[in-house]
Amino acid sequence: MLLDESNRTHGRGERLADGIVHGLAIAAALFGGGFVLARAIGDGTSQPAVFFIYAAALVAMLSISAAYNLMPASPVKNVLRRLDHSAIYVMIAATYTPLLVQLHQAWLAIVLAVVVWLGASLGVAVKLLRPGRHDHLSVFAYLVLGWVGVLAIYAFWQALPGTTLILIVVGGLLYSAGVPFYLWERLKYHRAIWHGFVAAAAACHFVGIARLYF
Repeated sequence: MLLDESNRTHGRGERLADGIVHGLAIAAALFGGGFVLARAIGDGTSQPAVFFIYAAALVAMLSISAAYNLMPASPVKNVLRRLDHSAIYVMIAATYTPLLVQLHQAWLAIVLAVVVWLGASLGVAVKLLRPGRHDHLSVFAYLVLGWVGVLAIYAFWQALPGTTLILIVVGGLLYSAGVPFYLWERLKYHRAIWHGFVAAAAACHFVGIARLYF
């Protein structure tokens, strides 16, 4: 999850709040992901591999974010920063994956899969090879990649349960609504608030996707 790079020193309370948000999110992702994955494996009609891609990306994003945000300044933290920002792109593409396999039009699913995974790969390449460049522009890139599915909203409406579609949209709105808090670097607890929005959005997406397996 993105983190500001301001020079403001974050107090102990802010770091504690951020750590709690990350800890709860990771625990929920591990427990929920394991539960749904077991369900998918036990159900011969489900697609456990597809869900595993999503769940693994979710746990990885949260874990890398926790390590990066809670680690003191060091060379290792600089490496974690690249991984943290890269993991967001992977998470976006992985979130789309279990939804795309539900589409009735195979060609559309393939096109969107290529778009989101190619976009994510390009984003990861930029973050790994050119770290620290155009970070605020990358926020826009995350939003564009995350909302590209709107172009196929009718196809998703036809293929997905109503609850899933609503939760996916609500999750996207929560991600987007949290961006101002990420950018508001002078706001106390802004990191914890931003990550709280991310955790809430991820929870909506998780429940929506899990709905496909029940």
